[in-house]
Amino acid sequence: MTSRKRHAKIVESLRSTGVASVRELAENLQVSESTIRRDLTLLDRNGELVRTYGGAALSLRGTAEAAGADTEKEIPFDVVISRDEALKDAMAEEAVKLIEDDSVIVLDIGTTPLAIARRLRGRSVTVITSSLPVLDELRDDDAVRLVMLGGVLRRNYQSLVGSLTEQALRQVSADLLFLSCTGVRPNGHVVDNMAVEAPLKQAMIETAGKVVLVAAETKFPGTGSLRVCSLSDLDVLITTSGADPNTLQLCREADGKVILA
Repeated sequence: MTSRKRHAKIVESLRSTGVASVRELAENLQVSESTIRRDLTLLDRNGELVRTYGGAALSLRGTAEAAGADTEKEIPFDVVISRDEALKDAMAEEAVKLIEDDSVIVLDIGTTPLAIARRLRGRSVTVITSSLPVLDELRDDDAVRLVMLGGVLRRNYQSLVGSLTEQALRQVSADLLFLSCTGVRPNGHVVDNMAVEAPLKQAMIETAGKVVLVAAETKFPGTGSLRVCSLSDLDVLITTSGADPNTLQLCREADGKVILA
């Protein structure tokens, strides 16, 4: 098989699955893992995919092509931020109660983590994030130690993504992660709708001593097909009173604490 055909099959596979490991691709294409790694590096450089730790995810361009649309169809951050503001503020108020002074916190991208960041101004904490809105919120606050994760700029959602972001996360050890998502399925799967974000969220989970999901009632079941984690991987779920009670019970049965804002 020529390298061109192999590259096409790699991208085709990612359009079906969203993410894939080096091992899976090597087995499917019957080539060595070192060959796949070289292929992924080249495809990442060309913008066909995003190299992740141990594999790859579909790029924004590839995701749009798979859906038959362009990346502008994704709802911009500036639009999402104005939705359900009261719910986000209520969850953020509960979230900051979990944060002790001098703790290290990872804030995921998203509008609810931004609402949490606003309530951390003046607090003696370390905030680690790939969210540019969080950077803008805290950049002039001398009390907060702010750590930005590197990566490729995802302009529409004002975040940094890609292999550089994952590499930075592997150097991190945090007390708390405040995780966002696009959906919580009735079977307990926490999902996202962007292939470039799912592996980053998984890497964030690995960094934290305690994982807190902030997901308003509108995220039950929400949207998205890319599995980030399960409710059993969470320590705390912060949501609002309209969330599906059966899904909340699954969280409790998995020894997760549920906080209704």
